Amino acid sequence: MSEEFVDEFVKVESIFVRHRNCHLLRAHFSPMYTDYYLHLMQYGLRNEEPCDSMLKDLLAYFTLYLVARPWAEQHAWTVNLKSPGPANLFVTGSSLTESVVGRAFVNDIRIPENNLFYAQMYKDGREIRSSVIDIKGDTPAEWVEEFYQQSEQRLARCLELPDECFTMVTAQPDADEEWLGSLTVDMMKEIDSVEETKLLETRKFKFNCGCNIGRILPTLKAMEDKLDELFAGEKSFEVTCPRCGAVYPVTRDMIEKKDGE
Repeated sequence: MSEEFVDEFVKVESIFVRHRNCHLLRAHFSPMYTDYYLHLMQYGLRNEEPCDSMLKDLLAYFTLYLVARPWAEQHAWTVNLKSPGPANLFVTGSSLTESVVGRAFVNDIRIPENNLFYAQMYKDGREIRSSVIDIKGDTPAEWVEEFYQQSEQRLARCLELPDECFTMVTAQPDADEEWLGSLTVDMMKEIDSVEETKLLETRKFKFNCGCNIGRILPTLKAMEDKLDELFAGEKSFEVTCPRCGAVYPVTRDMIEKKDGE
């Protein structure tokens, strides 16, 4: 596998479907999935099925959702599953950083009465909107459609095409909702030839958290009075990134070392 391929971005097309008044988002996610599996391999992680497939699908539809939103926003979704599960699927990202990241949690999960979909949106470092809905569907595509129906108050269709191509079509004002609700995979394959479409923009994304030990140490240095408790007699301990699961070993020297030394 070449380094050039590994470094390739997922390119998301934002398209307006004329006469249907609908917004089409689509992209091939093979490059992102390559980065995702390389990340798991680097830290010795593994997501079992069905969590692995569900997380990948959720990452895809979440990325498409980011392109449907303004550039300056940062979003996060958490799906709290009773069945299949229990499990939490977490994804977050931003167009400004051109990155998305996600993680599956299967240990110490709060088991809900019903499957729940949590959505949060940040702008300028402030939390300005959050929502939670019950979800009935069995797949990430159905969850996102339910999220649009209940939280965004409009229709959306999520369909996966061959070659890891994911699509999402959302209703705009005066949308042809009958057409939107009837969309199938075969219709999506031919949409450019049977509908009048216009490319609005293209955004690019990678699977990348951006975490590193340098960002973690300031928090640990604030706990210098608890070093004995942190190390518990060991020479080092490990810190896990809550966003991506990356593991960083920490020694006492790293925490006690003063700025500028």
